[in-house]
Amino acid sequence: METLLNISNITLYTAFVLYLIATLFFGATIKGNKTKENASKGKAGTIGIVVTILGFLSQLVYFITRWVVSGHVPVSNLFEFMTFFGMGLVFAFIIIYFIYRLPVLGVFALPIALTVLGFASMFPSEISPLVASLRHWMLYIHVTTVALGEAILSISFVAGLIYLIRQIDQTKASKRTAWLEVILFSIFVLIGFSVISVTFSAMDYKAEFEYTKEGTTLTAAYPLPAIAGPNEGKLVTEGAMEPWFETPGWMRGADAARKFNTVIWSVITGFIIYLLARLILRKRIGAAIQPLLKKAKPDLLDEVSYRAVAIGFPVFTLGGLIFAAIWAQIAWDRFWGWDPKEVWALVTWFFYAAFLHLRLSRGWHGEKSAWLAVGGFAIIMFNLIAVNLVLAGLHSYA
Repeated sequence: METLLNISNITLYTAFVLYLIATLFFGATIKGNKTKENASKGKAGTIGIVVTILGFLSQLVYFITRWVVSGHVPVSNLFEFMTFFGMGLVFAFIIIYFIYRLPVLGVFALPIALTVLGFASMFPSEISPLVASLRHWMLYIHVTTVALGEAILSISFVAGLIYLIRQIDQTKASKRTAWLEVILFSIFVLIGFSVISVTFSAMDYKAEFEYTKEGTTLTAAYPLPAIAGPNEGKLVTEGAMEPWFETPGWMRGADAARKFNTVIWSVITGFIIYLLARLILRKRIGAAIQPLLKKAKPDLLDEVSYRAVAIGFPVFTLGGLIFAAIWAQIAWDRFWGWDPKEVWALVTWFFYAAFLHLRLSRGWHGEKSAWLAVGGFAIIMFNLIAVNLVLAGLHSYA
């Protein structure tokens, strides 16, 4: 079993590296605009998708071997869910790629998948026995379809973001350029998270705190220096950095203090990287990227964005509402209970239902549709990150 676990860890790391390599090849397809470069760009795109498939297969080996070692489908905690979500996003990209042949999607989709895998690393990866409420096959159907549905919907965000960068007039500052820059800054924050996590992981940094919650003494392990320590917590690791302040007590999610500290580090690191990029480029990030996307066809990007929602919405409906309600009845003897995760799953469903309604009956195509796609992804990420950080509920076991 230990050998299989080592294989699982190695193949996940291999997948991460292969996705990074594939991103570089896809990036080569958008450089320059000379006709004589078309052949080399075609080769770069082909190599990119081949490497992406190899990375996906490597991650599939991780998934299967971890399943064998743990004895259950590996989607029972946030580390496993996020790695599966990243794998689903890559799978959705591969399918869309072979339908539309748009290498530019890989330049944005794969970095998001890499960031998701990096985000997974902040959660404990150890395999532990499942609590009684999680030992049911219906859980696996519910969680995997939710993750796959959100992954497909994320491709809509990728296409919508590319559309906005390409189409919005960058020659003058406006509300549209400002909001687009906010979105791009948010991506830099996600990149900052990956950079800072990998840096301190390589340094094998760890700081432990003791704190009391509901009369029970608990221990919190920080993988990053503590800017925000646990509420009424005490640092017990010698030589570790003392926290600047305590995490607010109203943050009730599981391991809220550690996650809040990670968010702070991500924002700081992302801001530094963003500032360096602005200093080097001497213009807005959107304005710098826009010339590279001139060959991307707006109508095709709009079509991809819509199709991703048209496919992902029914899948999410099955996993996030129907299967979720069945699972809730099995686990907690009620179909609905206003748990934070349930509420935000419903918010997500209503948003994408409105997306399809506005597009099909109101004619919201092009830029309006792209902004909706970006907004939908923001809701998905809020559900995955902020709800776990701030709110406590029946899903806090993750």
